[in-house]
Amino acid sequence: MTIEIRPLHDAFGAEVIGVDLSQPLGAEEFATVHRAHLDHGIILFRDQTLTPEQHKAFSRRFGPPEIHVVSWYRLPDHPEIIVVSNKKDAEGRPLGLEDAGRYWHSDMSYLPTPALGSILYAVEVPPTGGATMFASMHAAFDALPPERKESLAKMRAVHHFGSRWYREKDKAGIRPPMTKEEEEKTPPVDHPIIRTHPENGRKSIYTGGFSMGVVGMAQDEALEFLDDLDAFMTQPQFVYTHEWRAGDVVFWDNRCTMHHATVYDAQKHTRHMHRTTIKGDKPV
Repeated sequence: MTIEIRPLHDAFGAEVIGVDLSQPLGAEEFATVHRAHLDHGIILFRDQTLTPEQHKAFSRRFGPPEIHVVSWYRLPDHPEIIVVSNKKDAEGRPLGLEDAGRYWHSDMSYLPTPALGSILYAVEVPPTGGATMFASMHAAFDALPPERKESLAKMRAVHHFGSRWYREKDKAGIRPPMTKEEEEKTPPVDHPIIRTHPENGRKSIYTGGFSMGVVGMAQDEALEFLDDLDAFMTQPQFVYTHEWRAGDVVFWDNRCTMHHATVYDAQKHTRHMHRTTIKGDKPV
């Protein structure tokens, strides 16, 4: 079957039709999928059935896995996979992170070398709610006036995992505290606010929900500055909202997109997903 690339949004995103991710991709198939990912930032595959090994094998075609710093929600025997779920085991303990990503962010931007991309596989989805919004940081950068691009290119944002984790823990009350080891693994780091994509050469705004400060700026001023920047980047013309179906696989490029999970009725419905993350490179 010929692979078809069908756009999802005017600014970015595409559905890839004619690929079975449970099978190894041939060289030509992989080249087409890789090109679509670079061109569109987000690619969607419908009607997939993946074992954890098949999920990991597809991810590894793009690079080595990045293991999530928080160990609580890793899939047993598959540390490369983090579980996003409201399911519980027989003792009532969470099987996954229920409130994952309910704020605009780029995955693992808090690392010295942040993630290249993330691949999320929908095993079970609720009948309503639980969509994921994506924002194109390429499109947002392109929309900036020249003088704004120039000023932002001289600035660096401070990213910190722990600050966001505790903010979400206090908000929902369903996250455990981080361990001392986890906190020590994720000290604050700073990255350029404007980064250049290492593969397609395009520029994007690189901040999001793990950005907790700006180098050389007072904290209150920095937070207001970052909030305003996020509001600019998440205008409707830059956002695609994905309504999940069971069997969907979405692969997004963390170097040029942000995402934001939306709520659903976790008391009535199940949302169970597996996510891998691929190691990236130092932003420049």
